[in-house]
Amino acid sequence: MSRLVVISNRVADPRKSAAGGLAVALADVLNSTGGMWFGWSGKIIEAADGGKPGEGEMHTHQAGPVKLVTLDLCREDYKSYYEGYSNGVLWPVFHYRLDLADFDAGYIGGYRRVNQLFARKLLPLLQEDDVIWIHDYHLIPLAAELRALGCTQRIGFFLHIPLPPPLILAAIPGHDWLLRALFAYDLVGFQSHSDLEHFARYAQTEAFAQNLGDGRWRAFNRTVHAGAFPIGIDVEEFQALADAPEGREMFDRMTREYSRRQLLVGVDRLDYSKGLPHRMRAFRELLQSYPENRKKATLIQIASPSREEVDAYTDILHELESLCGSINGNYGELDWMPVRYIHRNVARPKLPGLYRASRVALVTPLRDGMNLVAKEFVAAQDPADPGVLVLSRFAGAAEQMTEALLVNPYDIEATANAINLALQMPLEERRARHAALLATIRKFDVHWWCNSFLDTLSKAESQVSGTPWLRL
Repeated sequence: MSRLVVISNRVADPRKSAAGGLAVALADVLNSTGGMWFGWSGKIIEAADGGKPGEGEMHTHQAGPVKLVTLDLCREDYKSYYEGYSNGVLWPVFHYRLDLADFDAGYIGGYRRVNQLFARKLLPLLQEDDVIWIHDYHLIPLAAELRALGCTQRIGFFLHIPLPPPLILAAIPGHDWLLRALFAYDLVGFQSHSDLEHFARYAQTEAFAQNLGDGRWRAFNRTVHAGAFPIGIDVEEFQALADAPEGREMFDRMTREYSRRQLLVGVDRLDYSKGLPHRMRAFRELLQSYPENRKKATLIQIASPSREEVDAYTDILHELESLCGSINGNYGELDWMPVRYIHRNVARPKLPGLYRASRVALVTPLRDGMNLVAKEFVAAQDPADPGVLVLSRFAGAAEQMTEALLVNPYDIEATANAINLALQMPLEERRARHAALLATIRKFDVHWWCNSFLDTLSKAESQVSGTPWLRL
């Protein structure tokens, strides 16, 4: 069996389930192939070796049969590659927020430089029959940089965030360079069929790519296979967390403390893509238009800190805090606060208990690649008395999870109506919706995602030829 080599911006120990969804997804195949995971160490050095930007130290750590290899970045490259281009340009544009993008011409140089650095450091570590899987928007040009150095192994790429329509992508200065970089891959995967359609239109309109059928596109003397591979969760693992001591303790505590309330829950990173102010306005509208929910419905909103050094995140933090305070001030009673707002991380083992104790989950991003909270909420429910999922139609999960109550988060009144419907939904309907949703997330779980992508990559048309890839 070929060794799997995973490259992502950050590296996690696949032995630790708390490391996150990607680590859980890749653990089996990495362990079985004695694979390698390569990425940034998370460490920023003030002065790189020799004073050259990006030439930080490389670290190797063995995690069972898996080799973890990480690289330090100097501050200049961190600011241009990570803060500047990845999160100041690509993140807002890919989430349809051109107004928040910072098209500083200096950022792209650092972005390309770090991808070239990754390629140079990675290439000597590769074996001839390795299968390479590159993840997310930080590393779009990495395959092209590897090809320019002579890499001939199969390389796949998966984009975890949304891909916007062609006209939005075309707003990025030098966007054609990014498009050309995607054709250095053998397989490009997206979260949803909508994203795949955007790629197809983008390739046709901007590169005049030829549609060869079966998801294959030809441009720049290369053929790339593109497909939709919606990521899932490990349902069994998450349900086991719900039954573990921390999950049970959280469930018992929530049901005891809120025995006279109906709990609603939202769990998000603090990010402008998550639509948290819109959600709060919808909850305020619920209390205004449906007063029977006053002193009865309590929203627990967890908003984990995220990139708080960026102005846009500071602004949304202040807006969210103001809205929560306003709702509690206008509607709260001595024995009831409508919103419990928590601006910190909550340990993953506790979340299943919180989800199970909640009657409604609000997963209402303005745009999201997938959103695994929606799937985790469904997995954590008691099938005999399940809660209801209120889900934004703009989350990638909405393509699969059609039995949820789908809402337009920009429509505050309609979202409030859907929340009220969820709170009043009879048991028989809740059970039917939950059973259908659970069947879907079981069928298309994280193992299906990993296996289907790697199986498609193994069957993708080989692109090895005598013509070397020219550096971008």
